[in-house]
Amino acid sequence: METEVVLFTLRVVTGIALFTLFCGLIYFLWRDYQSAAIQVEAQRRIYGTLVALTNEDGSSRQEEQRYPLLMRTTIGRAPTNTVQVLDTFASAEHALIYLQQGQWWLEDRHSKNGTRLNGDDITEPVVITHGDIITVGNINFRLELNY
Repeated sequence: METEVVLFTLRVVTGIALFTLFCGLIYFLWRDYQSAAIQVEAQRRIYGTLVALTNEDGSSRQEEQRYPLLMRTTIGRAPTNTVQVLDTFASAEHALIYLQQGQWWLEDRHSKNGTRLNGDDITEPVVITHGDIITVGNINFRLELNY
């Protein structure tokens, strides 16, 4: 009789341990799923807009071309970019705009004709803010951030 009680106790303890392990596994999988879903949503979220500007008689006017600003926005001639620029002075992968630690950055991707921020050439990543003018090739973009 004593052996049966010991075996029954071992079965119950083993069952509880397996159930706890299963619940822990489900918990960690759910937590990883939630974390991945938050990251995907952050990458899809539109943080602002890049508005293409053209020069007519020395003044800028707003065109209908508006591009969403994502967490990582690439600008260039190649169709794989977030913003495809159909300009022969733009490189295939010309510039990158990205969000890092709460600040927006503009980086030239070693383009042939360079990237300008508010009329100044950039050689290293620089912080950008609402209203800045980014020039890629012959096209100016005004940065409009959502707050």
